[in-house]
Amino acid sequence: MRPTLILATLLAVASPGLPLQAQEATAAENAPAASAPALPAITVTTVDLIQLSDRVIASGLVAAVEEVQVAPLVEGQPLDQLLADVGDMVVEGQVLAVLSKTTLELQKAKTARDEAQRVADRTATLRAQGTAPQAQADTATANALSANARVAVATQGLESARAQLALAQARLENVDLMLSRTEVKAPVAGRIVERNAKIGAIATAAGQPMFVITRDGALELRADVSEADILRLAPGQKVQLRAVGLGDALQGTVRLIEPSIDPVTRLGRARISLDQAGALRTGMYVEAEILAAQRDALAIPITAIGSGPDGSTVLRVADGVVERVVVTTGIRDGGLVEITSGLARGDQVVLKAGAFVRAGDRINPVAAAGTTN
Repeated sequence: MRPTLILATLLAVASPGLPLQAQEATAAENAPAASAPALPAITVTTVDLIQLSDRVIASGLVAAVEEVQVAPLVEGQPLDQLLADVGDMVVEGQVLAVLSKTTLELQKAKTARDEAQRVADRTATLRAQGTAPQAQADTATANALSANARVAVATQGLESARAQLALAQARLENVDLMLSRTEVKAPVAGRIVERNAKIGAIATAAGQPMFVITRDGALELRADVSEADILRLAPGQKVQLRAVGLGDALQGTVRLIEPSIDPVTRLGRARISLDQAGALRTGMYVEAEILAAQRDALAIPITAIGSGPDGSTVLRVADGVVERVVVTTGIRDGGLVEITSGLARGDQVVLKAGAFVRAGDRINPVAAAGTTN
């Protein structure tokens, strides 16, 4: 009562015209207000339902989806003509190069000559056998045996002639086949990205391919992804691609996820098909933003998340009193983080987990500017 009496005395001195009873009432009203503690103003944010996007950032080099190597089908022939070059779009069956036919045509001519000579020799032999007189015929039995022997010899000669004819025809057909293969044709449609063939070089399949073709000109991005992020990817996810010199982002789709992780770099690889290759070329460096997930979820600013022995925590404010709540987080999108458990829509939490407040403190909650309510 001493402070109250002192305050009443001061009021009486300051207001000598007021009755003493009124001065004491005024002092009683002002005393509690003067002694009430001021609560700290703490910025809070409201838990709300927001559309969040989980994105994985990756980068890599552009490569062909499938490369087809073109090698000669005939060995040992010099290259006479080149009819295609790097960058050309070709169709299936288009002639890319022509090998020399001189050697094969000479071989065909020799084969035909040998066959003609064989036929001529055989004809002469048969003619001689048919006109040679029988020297002696002692008995009818001997004549019969001789005739049977001639029939057997003639039969064997006919079978031998047929076999030789078939062999000669096979040789000619083989030479004709090799002649047809002197034209090196594109096995698939696509774009030529490499040419090793040179005029005058001897064609062989043992060295480098004559041409390399990207099937249908299809390109893909082989993006390197961190070990932690690779598990969030799946075929069919949409991708935005950006490269130096390209104004607008290109669209792509995750085609497949390679099943192994590089043991040295600890990186996985995602193959991203391009909806439209545009100005991209093989070997270009491209950055990719992969949309791993997108959904409406409860979210708060990431600054509101703290850590404790039990995991991620937030400071929830209920009726001006702070309490610490354990939460489970999900995807992150910019400065927001998904809350999968621990909070409900409309809850208020301290905006900055490092604020100087503890569980059980009473505060004056102030809504953060620009927060979604």
